[in-house]
Amino acid sequence: MRINLTSIFVDDQDKALAFYTQVLGFVKSLEIPAGEYRWLTVKSPEGGDTELSLEPNANPAARTYQQALMSQGIPATAFQSDDLEADAKRLRGHGVRFTMDPTEQGPIKLAIFADTCGNLIQLYQPLNS
Repeated sequence: MRINLTSIFVDDQDKALAFYTQVLGFVKSLEIPAGEYRWLTVKSPEGGDTELSLEPNANPAARTYQQALMSQGIPATAFQSDDLEADAKRLRGHGVRFTMDPTEQGPIKLAIFADTCGNLIQLYQPLNS
């Protein structure tokens, strides 16, 4: 068993696709029509099998969950960085708003930013890598 797909709720699939590809640097993997929405995934250009599905938050339960995480300051997911300081600087250059600057937390350094699609995202770097 392995994890090949994980999802994140977004308030607008087009806006999410632009942010996750143009700002974060992921690449579009799948785009399949699914009614009024799409099965839309992105993945890292650095390889690996795991894809991130950009799921519409059209379901009221999904929207409530997403809004609750955001209001409590809880990241919806986390991405690993090889150089957190450089990535944070690059993202700030794209106008990304950080709610937590890069901070050492035990064996990792982490930061939290808003993805413009209704989510907080944690970016972390293991310190012993």
